[in-house]
Order: sequence, then structure tokens, then C-alpha cells
Amino acid sequence: MRAIETDTLVVRKGKRNAVDGLSLSLGQGVHGLLGPNGAGKTTLIRTLATVQQPTSGTLQLLGSNDFKAVRRKLGYLPQHFGYYKRFKVREFVEYLAWLKEMPAKEIPKAVHSALDRVGLADRADDRMKSLSGGMVRRVGIAQAIVNDPELLLLDEPTVGLDPAQRLRFRELVAELGQRSCVLISTHLVEDVAAACTDVVLVNEGSLVFQGTPRDLTNAGTDAHVGDSPIERGYSALISANAGGAW
Repeated sequence: MRAIETDTLVVRKGKRNAVDGLSLSLGQGVHGLLGPNGAGKTTLIRTLATVQQPTSGTLQLLGSNDFKAVRRKLGYLPQHFGYYKRFKVREFVEYLAWLKEMPAKEIPKAVHSALDRVGLADRADDRMKSLSGGMVRRVGIAQAIVNDPELLLLDEPTVGLDPAQRLRFRELVAELGQRSCVLISTHLVEDVAAACTDVVLVNEGSLVFQGTPRDLTNAGTDAHVGDSPIERGYSALISANAGGAW
């Protein structure tokens, strides 16, 4: 069973197709979603998270069209998420676990485990308003993984994390990808190179490339823009897809 299956998926945003005829099949592992600003990454992630409705085409998640049932098996970190500032860290993650309809008796242990995995077990009783931006992002990751999801969708998860925390994040998603489908939307090409086994590149709502980080690296040459081989591969594909306007 593939965790994500789309066929000619279209999602309109205003007067344009933010996702434009996208066909994609993803299973277990860690997949990186790359693309320039406005490429449709966030709209795609929101649609896969069942937050936004497709305009046309087909979408199956975890082999099902019953998205209410799928939400119990899904973890989602939006690019921007809201929270009650007076909530304690533990209370916030407990609340999200409750929204995911986790059995009440399992929630305390699951919350402790999730906070421990993001290095915040010692801040469980702190108020959300007292946390730094990077800590809030780590709480966001904790709520996304609290239900041990089969499908994990992360939109710009490393924003605000320091270098050591980004390394720990890469270790965490590699572990999660051994038994789940993890899709990470990011503009940091190097994070994809280090953390992902598969790369999906979109531009103007369409699929430009899907393959391994090595395949992406091999797409570029020294003549292309970028500080590393994989960045040059990325810019080569985007440039070719945009008719050289890069």
C-alpha cells in the first residue's frame, strides 16, 4: 500500500492552479519536497493533510478515501500554527493528541515520549508563551508525531532550529521513515540531501523531478547556480523547467 497516491491532482488557489495536474506515488521512507517560492508546496501539503479540498483529480491516503479515519493516523506540522500562549507545553500536545482521538489512557505516555524525542521533556510544564521560536517549532514537531503517525507531513520543520537541533531532527525523521511515510517540505536543499531517501521537485504546481538525492546532484554541472553539487542540480532542473528564467 502506498501512503500517498495522487492522479492529475488540481488544487486552485484564487485564480490559478497552485497544484496543476500532479500525479505522485509515495510509500514508506523520508521524502523531500522542494521547489521555489510559489511552486505549490504548501498547498500540496495542506491538501495531503486534508485541510484543503482538491479541485479535481484523485487523492488516496493510506489506501483510503475516508479522510476522517485517515486523520487519526496522520501527523501534520503546518508552516505556521497557532496555539494558546497560556497552555503549558504538555497541555498543548495533550490537546492535539485528544483532537486526533487517541485513547485517553495512552495520551500521557505518548506526550512524554514525543517531547522527549524533540528534547523538550524538561520544559513540559513551561508555558508556551515562554518558549523561543525554535522551541515552539520543536513543540510543533512533537504534536505531529504524538500519535505515532503512519503518514507524517512537515512544512518547513527546521525553521528556527539551530545546527545541533537540525542534526537531531534528521536523526528523528530517519528513524520515523523506517516504518512511516514522511514528507518534508523545505527550501533547504542541504536538509533534503542529508535526511531524505527520495526527492520530489515541483514548480508552478507540476512535478519536475522525482528521484534520489544522488540523481538530483547528477542533474547539475559547475555552470549552474549553487554552493554545493545538489544545489546546482536543483537550480539546473528549475532553470530548465522555467525556460531558463532562473
